[in-house]
Amino acid sequence: MPFSLCFWCFPAAAFGGAALSILIVFLFSMKSSVRRPSSDSSPPPPGSRGLPLIGETIQFMAAVNSSNGVYDFVRIRCLRYGGCFKTRIFGETHVFVSSTESAKQILNDGGVNYTKKYIRSIAELVGHRSLLCASHLDHKFLRSHLINLFSTSFLASFVTQFDQQIVEALRGWESGSTIVLLNQALKITCKAMCKMLMSIQNDDELELLQKEVAHVCEAMLAFPWRFPGTRFHNGLKARRRIIKILEKMIWERQRSEAWHDDFLQRLLSEEGDDGRGALSDVEIGDNILTMLIAGQDTTASAITWMVKFLDENPDVLQNLKDEQFEILMNKHRDRDRENCFLTLEDLGNMCYAPKVVKESLRLASVVPWFPRLVLQDSQIQGYKVNKGWNVNIDVRSLHSHPSIFHHPTIFDPSRFYEEAKPYSFLAFGMGGRQCLGMNLAKAMMLVFLHRLVTSYRWKVIDSDPSIEKWALFSKLKSGCPIIVTRIES
Repeated sequence: MPFSLCFWCFPAAAFGGAALSILIVFLFSMKSSVRRPSSDSSPPPPGSRGLPLIGETIQFMAAVNSSNGVYDFVRIRCLRYGGCFKTRIFGETHVFVSSTESAKQILNDGGVNYTKKYIRSIAELVGHRSLLCASHLDHKFLRSHLINLFSTSFLASFVTQFDQQIVEALRGWESGSTIVLLNQALKITCKAMCKMLMSIQNDDELELLQKEVAHVCEAMLAFPWRFPGTRFHNGLKARRRIIKILEKMIWERQRSEAWHDDFLQRLLSEEGDDGRGALSDVEIGDNILTMLIAGQDTTASAITWMVKFLDENPDVLQNLKDEQFEILMNKHRDRDRENCFLTLEDLGNMCYAPKVVKESLRLASVVPWFPRLVLQDSQIQGYKVNKGWNVNIDVRSLHSHPSIFHHPTIFDPSRFYEEAKPYSFLAFGMGGRQCLGMNLAKAMMLVFLHRLVTSYRWKVIDSDPSIEKWALFSKLKSGCPIIVTRIES
């Protein structure tokens, strides 16, 4: 996935920024390795290399800074060239593919021909030891430590705690008031993640961390200028402040005998079963930050889209209400329960709600594509893809392809009563790098759904689908404001 250039947002520096950008692109291009001609007669994918040196970087940045969102850059070229095309951005060739066969080929590769690669700005912001950016072998090591944190027993405990938190948060919504849903969802998910990861519950600390994570996310598509005032510089500063907080907590935990029931404590105490020992402090810091971003930002965005889709589809909403009120009444009838908070078993009894979650993730495609680096010359969809190129699995195109999903623009959760075609639904990826927090994210969305539809009626008052500028994960620019009316009985 290519770079973007936030420095060009400053009009007074536009000409100098452009000139300097061209120079940097030229240097990047000079660093590209020269390959000997190959005997492979397969043609390269169709597409445009754009202008000399800068390729199509300007068009990419225009999409990043538009209300259509960064994916608009890909959408336009999909319409022009088809489901496999190439482009050149900041000295690097990028290929976008959108077939289930290509997705299977790349995601099941096991690190032989393709490896994970995020752009430089993302790697520096989340950390090179993050699960997102680690090489294949390092990824296996990190994953072996982190996967134990997402056990069924942990999820069971988390569901009830998260439900308590949701009930408490929704009590503060006055009937008849206007709620900006994205803001509320970010507060709720930030609080849940901070408690789960580090046992942080202080409101001031939570507000600080939420703002710092937001600065990091805003810088992810920014060109890596380190000048004061640029998005990337501000994002790096926010990262350093978050890591400083984590380093202090790690230092204190290592010198204390007190036990905290959270992820950080478990990461500090686990040795692992691969002979490489425990995670280093740097690895712990980078991956706690990664989980903060994933759990807070992407989940809150997905919740916002889900509520918007339900508001636009009253029949779907009614079906959901019927199911959720039945679950609520069954819990009240069961007098053996110690409380009426949701359990993992309750989520398992939901049939329609999980399909609402999947359909929301399909239609929103919060994470629009998955990037990989080509390690060996390869063939994809009949085209030759060279070593050193970047290949991106176009998730949104897969999710909206009429040959895969019938009437793909219609919000229809019932489509998931049938098993989806393999490698057609990729909201959480697939294969060895599938999202570790997949079940956690689904649980958070289900719990939020249950409490919202059984506690309030709502109406979206701004249906503008415009996307927030500079957002890596698709967010509604409006924040999805809703008027809520409490259901009294």
